[in-house]
Amino acid sequence: MSQESSRIPAETVRRAAALRAEIEQHNHNYHMLDDPKIADIDYDRLLRELQALEDEYPALAVADSPTQRVGAAPSAKFAKVIHEVPMLSLGNAFDNVAASDDLGRYKEIHDFVRRIEKALDVVNPVFSVEPKFDGLAISLRYEDGQFVRGATRGDGASGEEVTPNLRTIKAIPLRLRGNDWPRVLEVRGEVYMPRADFEKYNKHAREHGGKVLANPRNGAAGSLRQLDPRITAKRPLAFYAYAAGVVEGGELPATHSATLKKFREWGMPVSALVETAIGARGCIDYYNRIGAQRDALPFDIDGVVYKLDDVAAQRELGFVGRTPRWAIAHKFPAEEQTTTVEAIDINIGRTGAATPTARLAPVQVGGVIVTNATLHNADQIDRLDVRIGDSVIVRRAGDVIPEVVKVVLENRPLNTQKWVMPALCPICGSAIVREEGEVVSRCTGGLICAAQRNEAIFHFASRRAMDIDGLGERYIEDLSEFGYVTSVADLYKLTLDDLLEMKRLAEQRDGITPETVKAGKIATKWAENLIEAIDRSRQTTLVRFLYSLGIRHVGEGTAKVLAVWFGDLKRIWMLPWPILKLIPDIGFEVAYAIDAFFSQDGNKRVINELLSRGVVVTDTHAPSAKLRGKLNLANYLAEAVIAKLTEKRATQIATAFPTLDGLFVAKTEEFVAAGLPKDSAEELHFFLSNLSARGLLARCIGAAQELNSLLPNEDDQFAAPLAGQTVVLTGTLSAMTRDEAKEKLEALGAKVAGSVSKKTSFVVAGNEAGSKLDKANELGVKVMDETQWLAFLDAL
Repeated sequence: MSQESSRIPAETVRRAAALRAEIEQHNHNYHMLDDPKIADIDYDRLLRELQALEDEYPALAVADSPTQRVGAAPSAKFAKVIHEVPMLSLGNAFDNVAASDDLGRYKEIHDFVRRIEKALDVVNPVFSVEPKFDGLAISLRYEDGQFVRGATRGDGASGEEVTPNLRTIKAIPLRLRGNDWPRVLEVRGEVYMPRADFEKYNKHAREHGGKVLANPRNGAAGSLRQLDPRITAKRPLAFYAYAAGVVEGGELPATHSATLKKFREWGMPVSALVETAIGARGCIDYYNRIGAQRDALPFDIDGVVYKLDDVAAQRELGFVGRTPRWAIAHKFPAEEQTTTVEAIDINIGRTGAATPTARLAPVQVGGVIVTNATLHNADQIDRLDVRIGDSVIVRRAGDVIPEVVKVVLENRPLNTQKWVMPALCPICGSAIVREEGEVVSRCTGGLICAAQRNEAIFHFASRRAMDIDGLGERYIEDLSEFGYVTSVADLYKLTLDDLLEMKRLAEQRDGITPETVKAGKIATKWAENLIEAIDRSRQTTLVRFLYSLGIRHVGEGTAKVLAVWFGDLKRIWMLPWPILKLIPDIGFEVAYAIDAFFSQDGNKRVINELLSRGVVVTDTHAPSAKLRGKLNLANYLAEAVIAKLTEKRATQIATAFPTLDGLFVAKTEEFVAAGLPKDSAEELHFFLSNLSARGLLARCIGAAQELNSLLPNEDDQFAAPLAGQTVVLTGTLSAMTRDEAKEKLEALGAKVAGSVSKKTSFVVAGNEAGSKLDKANELGVKVMDETQWLAFLDAL
């Protein structure tokens, strides 16, 4: 006994133990037996009394005390947990409702059972059958009967440790009952959100301006992955156990059904709907019985699961790939109902995707009231011919996302309205564009659109972009929610006081009082570090800056190409897409996306704000001399995607009509006289009759004039000292990171390769250089150590 424990009065120790036992018994009655013996107010009184004792005598607050379910301090991130026994997924079977007989309708289930019968040489094997819960699969590890660690399923091989969050779920016992459990026991099951609790939570959120949960499944998953367990503690989560994982220092029963019975004895909640069934007929009967109860159940399910009951036979059958041969999930068909389309709006997603959404007359589908349903994209609307006023069939696809699947044409009223995609974003007013070959339309206001704000800031601050260390998703969401940032430019006007006030408001919103605040102190180091990181990011390279803007299709590679060829941000933003297409590795989609992005005044405004707030691109340079000879009318015509106009024919036209004025007034016959076939001449004349096409060519001429005036007289080898050279980096550099060294070399025109060959120009070898250095010496490739390399750079 510790010195602190020895000072606690014996009567207090006994009272705390009695309270813990009484509270846990009430938890067991409520969550296991569905038979509460006291009112909530009396339960809360017991819990408050225990909490008061533990506050007065902290040594009483043992790890499995019911008071520990309120949640610990927030975590910066989740640790990775490797599952000793992988949490593998089940194969799925679907009910074929179109079949005329039982064998056809349930063919997959009959086949599943026959395979088991043949492999084991048995008839009508016994199965443990249970609902397929619609929540989040988790793993609970108990050592000597005490809960020590919990993790999500993840990818099956590894998951995320969420122990503090799982401790807040009252249905999960912190200590197992009895004493005949194995020394180490891993229990697997599903965290879910009961329907009634989900509705109650959302009602309260709506009334108090809180965040409404999308559906019980997402609510459960999102609640369990909160970095702050105190938020999880406020969510109405429940749990059902359904399987065992690792077992050490003891044995489980020989059948799965008996194991679940043992789980119940040890205090684990196991669904009362778990049964055993004999053969395919028994499984199918269970499926139909549970399906009939589905809407009335207090939780969401999307099917049932059949598991061979004999555990030794399970081991004998084993797995095929990552799926057990002895178990299968029998999914329910998606539920459908008919309702009316009252309006069609568009939702702008975090990446700018504009998704049409049908606003519906409320209808219950699968136990949930549905008022909105996705229409996916404009093509889907055309394919279904959905109109405002139509009667439609709505399905909860996968029991999660409602979607419109069919129009009931015989019920179509006379006054229905066809829908077209709006030209402008309803959030920010920027243009909505749909790229050729794409089915999704997108808002182009990436830097100003509130719907895309958090995603834009997160990308802008990421390591390979502006590298603002410490600016994670949680801070971004809070800065945005409380109005401290409306665009990425606002990051550069944040003050220390802004960050501290933002944190205070977030804690107030979440009902959190940090220990430092209770002690009369305010933690400021995190905010000071973040302000320093923002300040450091003000000095950046053109590649990083271009990449940070989040222009669609512009990754690091494309950003490097743009930087090498054009050398200046504002030079790039004036370029029309046919000129961008002249550059290697930039096709129509990329060029058009860049042009569309910089054509939005809002995006340009934010970039100007960034530059005015101290962001400096440090490596601006003249455009590449290789542009000389590319900037001509023939190339603009060839790149402008004019039907039937080849590169050769574009050259013919540019030779015959060297000025835009002459080209614009020319007739089809004149194009034919210049050597074009009639169909090509007609397509060109049609193109030039469009005012926007004429404006595009005029922009090309204007941009080319400015570029030509800036082209260096020296050849590109001089303008880019390492152009044409291939460099390999190996070992650890002390003056900069490997990424920074790579950026510096590429900015000088070099190609940085991952392996050494005879074509390698030289190798930069840092500390602890390995096989690449050996290979360079073997091939006689020039090697520089870090000191020599830095001196080489200074001399360029």
